[in-house]
Amino acid sequence: MDISVEQRAQGRLITAEERELPVTATFRYTSADPLAVHIDFPSEISLDGDVVTWTFARSLLEAGVRGPAGAGDVHLWPCGQARTVVELHSPYGLALLQFDTDALGRFLLRSYAVVAAGEEDLGDAVDQGLSALFGTV
Repeated sequence: MDISVEQRAQGRLITAEERELPVTATFRYTSADPLAVHIDFPSEISLDGDVVTWTFARSLLEAGVRGPAGAGDVHLWPCGQARTVVELHSPYGLALLQFDTDALGRFLLRSYAVVAAGEEDLGDAVDQGLSALFGTV
């Protein structure tokens, strides 16, 4: 049985003009995808008016609340004691957001209650992925 955790988090989108716009995002974790976290952003802040979801490693989120972490499209780092910066790169540009570090920590704790760190079993996920990719070849 798949178990999911969702938590809304109030953040601040930092604009190119260095203004801070409030944004509410939903952090999601599911035991069906045990290594990943997902952040859903509402349609009103996307360029095309659709909900936008970013997916990256749960271990990256954990590392990013403690110190600079990331490579490629997602980078995170602490901003003082109370905030964590999430930097997202796409072909359309860059988004820089700040979230309350305690809220991210609570989300991580809730995700670890579902699947403990180091206990992620990928056997079924790999089998399903290979079956989807190759079918009955």
